[in-house]
Amino acid sequence: MSTLLVWRERLQKVYAAYSIYILKGLQFILGLLVFGLINANVGYMEMASSVFCTLGLAVFCTFFPMIVMVLAAAALILVHFYALSIPITIVSLLIFLLMYIFYFRFTPKKAWLLLASALAFALHIPFVLPIVFGLLGTPVWIVPAACGIITYYMAAFVKTSTTVLQGADADGMVTGLMNFARQVVTNREMWLMVLSVSLGILVVNLIRTRPVEHAWKIASAAGACVCVIVTAAGNIALGTHVSYVSTIVSSVLGAFVGIVLEFFFFSVDYSRTENIQFEDDEYYYYVKAVPKVGVPVPEKKVKHITEQSGKETPAGVKKEEPDDADSEKNTEEILLTRSLSKELGLDQNQDLRE
Repeated sequence: MSTLLVWRERLQKVYAAYSIYILKGLQFILGLLVFGLINANVGYMEMASSVFCTLGLAVFCTFFPMIVMVLAAAALILVHFYALSIPITIVSLLIFLLMYIFYFRFTPKKAWLLLASALAFALHIPFVLPIVFGLLGTPVWIVPAACGIITYYMAAFVKTSTTVLQGADADGMVTGLMNFARQVVTNREMWLMVLSVSLGILVVNLIRTRPVEHAWKIASAAGACVCVIVTAAGNIALGTHVSYVSTIVSSVLGAFVGIVLEFFFFSVDYSRTENIQFEDDEYYYYVKAVPKVGVPVPEKKVKHITEQSGKETPAGVKKEEPDDADSEKNTEEILLTRSLSKELGLDQNQDLRE
């Protein structure tokens, strides 16, 4: 455990020294994943789905705020939808505008939350989302999470309906458009996942903020259980077909990620908890103090070994010179001895003896 704590301290020091480069590197990787998954799943325009376009967008968005990446991802989706169907592009644009209004109202500086939500569902690990959001954020993070889920299911429906939408005439296009709008609004599986993720975030955040021991571990386990129970109940009640294997695996993975996040962001020693009580003229105060777990990072000490002048040493053997601290210590001891001898008259006794 102490070794892990040492590595954590070293990682924190590295992050503090190179945070700007680390964040930009993570932003570039996120851009590659987002644009790559969009082009792989809804790549209807050949020019926009090329590798050069994916790489170029990722590099471009790396040097701008995260909101630029969100807008670029929405624009790329609309471009692919335009190559498939203009009416679907119009409906998708209206949905994106509504989501942007809610995003700007509640979480204007948390653009990565929306991208992370859609990315988690695209990678089939949806229930890592509520545990991470509940531990690190607030209940307001439900809004970008819901927007990301809706975006994922909207793109998934277009992908499954490609053949119908491409081969439809004018009447068929209107019918497909109505089906698309109805599917987005009345998709039971989508709203079930929105409900599961939202309840998971609320439960995790509620338990995490309680003054109980091991709150983060309890919150991670409780959030995973809530997501599994709500999803299973929704499958039975609504007749949806959410995979139980994906649900259980992503919930277990989410609980494990919660333990890792606790180690990095909330590592405390409950065995040394202190309860403090004090008062002033108007109130009594009851404070519970839990110390953080930390270890000093061992520093390497380099000793310079050279040959002493005027003395011969065997070949290949070098003598160690005393450190400056040792020399100062020896000097202080000599001065102290002389001072005591002078005060006690030991020097006079020695002269008389001689």
